Amino acid sequence: MGIISFLIGLAISTILIYIVTKLLGEKEGLKIALLAALLGSIMFGFINYIFGNGIVAAAIGGIIWLVALKWLYSTGWLKAILIAVVLWIVVSIVGVFLPTFPSPF
Repeated sequence: MGIISFLIGLAISTILIYIVTKLLGEKEGLKIALLAALLGSIMFGFINYIFGNGIVAAAIGGIIWLVALKWLYSTGWLKAILIAVVLWIVVSIVGVFLPTFPSPF
């Protein structure tokens, strides 16, 4: 169940990243959105493994993900922050409507 939920979450994240970045004027396609979703998952997993699940891990993971967004979309800091904030809002809204999977741990 862990792999299936990861793949479903990755697909949903990819689609949401793609839609939000297109709405904000980015030209990159689904490959870059998939890479952003995959990098985000890997980075947050690694940071949570090192620092545990908490505010410090979330802050460090968020900063690293901003750097990744800035690099992947070849954009400035303000645009990367705008993408991240809009994504956070959209993911929060979508998360209310989608069923959640049990944790594999």
